[in-house]
Amino acid sequence: MKRKLTGAVAAMALLAGTQAMAEEITVAYFLEWPMPFQYAKEQGTYDEAMGVKINWVSFDTGTAMSAAMASGDVQLSVSQGVPPFVVATSAGQDLQILDVAVSYADNDNCVVAEALEIDKDSAGELAGKKVAVPLGTAAHYGFLSQMNHFGVDVGSMEIVDMAPAEGAVALEQGSVDMFCGWGGALRRANEFGNNLLSGAEKTELGILVFDVTSGPAGWVAENGELVSKFLKVTADANAMWADEANHAKMLPVIAKDAGMDEEATMATISTFTFPTVDDQLSGAWLGGNAQTFMKGVADVFVGAGSIDSALDTYENAVNTGPLTAAKGM
Repeated sequence: MKRKLTGAVAAMALLAGTQAMAEEITVAYFLEWPMPFQYAKEQGTYDEAMGVKINWVSFDTGTAMSAAMASGDVQLSVSQGVPPFVVATSAGQDLQILDVAVSYADNDNCVVAEALEIDKDSAGELAGKKVAVPLGTAAHYGFLSQMNHFGVDVGSMEIVDMAPAEGAVALEQGSVDMFCGWGGALRRANEFGNNLLSGAEKTELGILVFDVTSGPAGWVAENGELVSKFLKVTADANAMWADEANHAKMLPVIAKDAGMDEEATMATISTFTFPTVDDQLSGAWLGGNAQTFMKGVADVFVGAGSIDSALDTYENAVNTGPLTAAKGM
């Protein structure tokens, strides 16, 4: 746990720059993480609305997204977790949150190996156990928060930095005692263990789980209209999915792009909430609460020794300008 998450990010941030309006951009996203925007992605709606070619590149973690944005290889990241965003901005990388991509308290969790027979009533027995956690991610924050809630000293645990897919395999093989992660990997991990807390229980404890669309501040400043068009297409896709009459048409397309079968896709996306633009701009989200939450996340990471320091405020890490403009398009 003494490993610092910020070193590589800070170094990459030095490479970050801005670019003029380009004929094509690269956007990061996750596989096995089905969302309505993927219907628009596959229909070519983004390219048409923005007038540029979109290169879509899949990533395993939000920390990798941060590094790619720092290097200039990626201009926008869809569904980047808030914790990796906080790690990057705390290290000095000039990123901005542009919208709330998805809220998913039930789709990011920690799973204890079934053979241990440890649940929330016996969580203290996790002391000294080995856990697979993708460091600097929403799963890492959730892990730290849950261990703090249960009074388990993370310093007593052996923590292995693993992407969710690798962590699920390690749990299945008995190489680790607990897995923390999301999406398809979480579904697979649940076949070999049990969640300590439900999504509702985590939310009640203030352990929020949501992702954002993010981008380098300099690039966003130079390409505000382009960003607004991107967010508009996303919002329209979310609104389309909100009408169940469209599910039959959208689901096969989303499933194929996510690399999943339709049954698994529906099981996953049903646990997601996609806030409307009005909701996102309200005080409950980007109008204030998200900034406060980010400060809390940073303080948890500082307390765990995972990052050196937190910013005094994360107000400047949120830019609602493009989303507000998208609302009027």
